[in-house]
Amino acid sequence: MGYMVVEDQSATMLHLKRTPGIRSWSLCVGMASIGLAAAYYSSDSILWKLFYVTGCLFVAMQNMEEWEEAVFDKAKNVIELKTISLYTLVLTLRKKGQEKVVLDLRHLHDVCIQEERVRYLGKGYLLMLRLATGFSYPLTQSATLGGRSDVEALAALLKRFLGLEERRQQDDKAEYAEADADSLGNSSDSDEEKEKP
Repeated sequence: MGYMVVEDQSATMLHLKRTPGIRSWSLCVGMASIGLAAAYYSSDSILWKLFYVTGCLFVAMQNMEEWEEAVFDKAKNVIELKTISLYTLVLTLRKKGQEKVVLDLRHLHDVCIQEERVRYLGKGYLLMLRLATGFSYPLTQSATLGGRSDVEALAALLKRFLGLEERRQQDDKAEYAEADADSLGNSSDSDEEKEKP
């Protein structure tokens, strides 16, 4: 499954989207087929047949990946991360299946890639949003499997759009200037001490 794709982009806004991949849909169809086959070939009562079908559908939905969106809005200085879970939506029959997190864009310090072990499937990669407050937040709830090239491309796009590299260079220059000023101040103090009788 690929990582997030660009839904919309302008000078001030970047909208990213992710939908369940082929693996999720294949698993969903496979589980539903098992339930239907069990119901069709079973000689049990209609209630048991319904139980087979609904049980398999619930297991399929539980393992379904979420629909995820991320909006980086430079005009409002916010990052909105939305997650929609089909399983939670069906269980609650309300909009509780939708989660939304809002972060302050001004606190975004860095974007980096984190490697994660996905059980039975190997390595996965997540894009992490590092905040100046010390917290890190994943861009998506689930990692992408396979190669990390999609995640690296998205990280580069985000850094360009948000100007993180330029901001880091400015911070480095400011720190360098402060260090120079401190060293000059210390050397002048030592010179004054030497001049004292």
